[in-house]
Amino acid sequence: MTEIRFYHLERQTQAQILPIILGKALERGNRVVVKASNEAERERLNNDLWSASPDSFLPHGSAKNGKASMQPIWLTEKDENPNEADVLILCQGASSEMQGEFNLCCEMLNGHDQEAISAARAGWKAYKAKGFDVTYWQQNDAGAWSNKA
Repeated sequence: MTEIRFYHLERQTQAQILPIILGKALERGNRVVVKASNEAERERLNNDLWSASPDSFLPHGSAKNGKASMQPIWLTEKDENPNEADVLILCQGASSEMQGEFNLCCEMLNGHDQEAISAARAGWKAYKAKGFDVTYWQQNDAGAWSNKA
């Protein structure tokens, strides 16, 4: 059964957190699909990943680059899994009907946006009703993530 993780972003932005999560996924040997809400957001994600850290590189691509099967991280605005990933990351505002095809689905949640918080609460209930293993992660003052639910 797919594990669904909600990442409540309050202390850092999605652009700051995403490279960390992606780096950990790659260290574990996972392939990842990162779904953006639209094409412009996908391009922002691409730019963010290129400039995330000067001392590391997160190998990624999108339909713009092609060769999905060769990309450990696939950036998209579509509901797809062309690189046969086992991790799905839904960026703020993105949704999917494919969560059950992955081992892990991470939903990024802007903790300063009340509409996003309300949508996450509704999503939590829907996931639980479908039998998914759902957890909620929040950063503490030191920046470490802890499982709050």
